[in-house]
Amino acid sequence: MQEYIDFFQQNTIMALVWLGLFAALIMNIVKSMNAAYKEISVGQATHLINRENGVVIDIRTRDEFKKGHITDALHILPSEIKAGNFASLENHKSDPIIVVCRNGQAAQESANLLAKAGFSQVNVLKNGLTSWLDAKLPLIRGAK
Repeated sequence: MQEYIDFFQQNTIMALVWLGLFAALIMNIVKSMNAAYKEISVGQATHLINRENGVVIDIRTRDEFKKGHITDALHILPSEIKAGNFASLENHKSDPIIVVCRNGQAAQESANLLAKAGFSQVNVLKNGLTSWLDAKLPLIRGAK
């Protein structure tokens, strides 16, 4: 035990960095366990879309959406979700909802807001559209 104490005293900065990383990891695990949404893979997303009437909500900018989006994706901006302007989704409250952004980070807040609004099966595509492209799945080009 004394060896550990000596190590931490001699390497204070490194020990603090490791403790900070460990605390961040624990907070991330707790946050994901308590989230109102579920993070899903590309395979799970395609299953929800094809077999369970899943609805894809793309929250990227209009220009990004026009450059390429998942087939039948609805384009709703995060600001519209914050304001509660998602009337096009009201008849999908019990369907699986898949929120997609560029890399999976921005979708989390929108997913939480949708879950609080009463949507029962809210999901976030892990790593966003990047993972969709990495899986070499198709995108639809142009406005919808």
